[in-house]
Amino acid sequence: MPRLLAAALAATLLALLPPVPTVHPNDNRVPAGRLRTGVLTIRLVVRMARWYPEASDGPWTDVAAFAEEGHAPEVPGPLIRVPAGTTIALTVRNALADSTIFVHGFATKPAAANDSVAVPPGETRTIRFAAGQPGTYLYYATAGTVNYDLREREQLTGALVVDEVGARTDDRIFVLNIWGEPKDSVTYPNALAINGRTWPYTERITATVGDSLHWRVINGTTRNHPMHLHGFYFRVDSHGTFLRDSVYPPGAGPLVVTEDMSVAETMRMAWQPNRPGNWLFHCHITFHVIPDARLVPSPAGAHDGHDVDARRHMAGLVLGISVSPGKAWVEPVRTAPRQMHLFVNEGRRHGRAPRALAFVLQQGGAPPAVDSVEIPSSVLLLTRDEPTDITVVNRLAEATAIHWHGIELESYSDGVAGWSGAAARLAPVIAARDSFTARLTLPRAGTFMYRDRGARAGPPVRSAHRSRVRGWLGRAGRPAASRHERRQPVGPPGARVRGAASAAVREHRPRAAGHFGGPP
Repeated sequence: MPRLLAAALAATLLALLPPVPTVHPNDNRVPAGRLRTGVLTIRLVVRMARWYPEASDGPWTDVAAFAEEGHAPEVPGPLIRVPAGTTIALTVRNALADSTIFVHGFATKPAAANDSVAVPPGETRTIRFAAGQPGTYLYYATAGTVNYDLREREQLTGALVVDEVGARTDDRIFVLNIWGEPKDSVTYPNALAINGRTWPYTERITATVGDSLHWRVINGTTRNHPMHLHGFYFRVDSHGTFLRDSVYPPGAGPLVVTEDMSVAETMRMAWQPNRPGNWLFHCHITFHVIPDARLVPSPAGAHDGHDVDARRHMAGLVLGISVSPGKAWVEPVRTAPRQMHLFVNEGRRHGRAPRALAFVLQQGGAPPAVDSVEIPSSVLLLTRDEPTDITVVNRLAEATAIHWHGIELESYSDGVAGWSGAAARLAPVIAARDSFTARLTLPRAGTFMYRDRGARAGPPVRSAHRSRVRGWLGRAGRPAASRHERRQPVGPPGARVRGAASAAVREHRPRAAGHFGGPP
């Protein structure tokens, strides 16, 4: 009887508590505060709120979150965006019951060192500073003491942007946030979000062939994130930190397919899609995009990573992009494509690896032996502008999919099962004992990588510590450096990849600069 009475009393007291507000996923389109006569006035508060990083009725966690006074809490925090020359006058109120918060990033840019303002529970602090140099920055707060070796609390981060006077402000801003908490020794529920949502609930970006897209990406987490764009190069216009921004001269930034963003770093990028279909922009660290990157990780023995549904075999830091063809789009004509056959084989174990898996290119008229492997996988040598059909034959007992990293190709051949292509025709997985033909016509010379995209289990032939089978599009015996950030200098599509050890795609004939798109 006493236990029942105690439970009833606890339920009654819980019902009397004020409701926890719900976090609003912030798409960073509307700046906070009030800007008048060169002064932005903004009142911020940090309070507990309930965050639904997936569906609005899905899993949730209670977190400390920033809010503008009188508005819903937001992850990421409210957007602070002002023209150069503005003075920012803000207050920060700590509505947490038991933790002092330490606020960072509110200082004139560039800043010499990391500032910190402590706000005890129930108290308010006023901060006033000149915005300073134009650029992309961030602000953040920590609540209490956090052991980042065990858990993550990076939802208390927001964008701070200083624009050139008179500059356009219709670019998009994407902030990365992470929350994580170990449940037991093997389960780690976490939310890896872009603008407050995790895939497949992140915003779908829509564009039309020929559009100029300008983005700002902000790493508000304590992890590195190599951010990778499928199918296109983008130009990096600036790369900085929350203290200072480094801006390239107009049009002179490097062309990349992946830009590594370290802790609290920022990037401004521009690109122009010249082919229709579905594409991805995502973190290239496997553990940040697999099904376990959820508040409720996949149970042991689940096979979400093998699912043909892109909503199930990915999670975390992924943005989906759908590019419509537009009225001027004309499908390129491909005549007499060169034919190649690439086999996904499993052979005898090598070293510590539990399985020996490799891509083996057919040489001559006979397919390679079923159990043959090459270390590393076969190098494929293609010729620039020559249509090439590569038929991938899957000899494994499980499905797979092949992504052609850093290659400008049709969406359907890009290798993301259930996503690549378009709504009426989405790419499948390559089922066991089945095949798939990727259609490539490479517009630029360089060295590239191809790899499986996680539809199978087990590490590759070369190492027990990796989780992918990889091969190189390059000159036999001279693979490129093993970095996944493939930078390319500004110039015609035929320019060589910076730092590449060999040319992957041979020059065929010169092409006018800009013919194959790239950043505007």
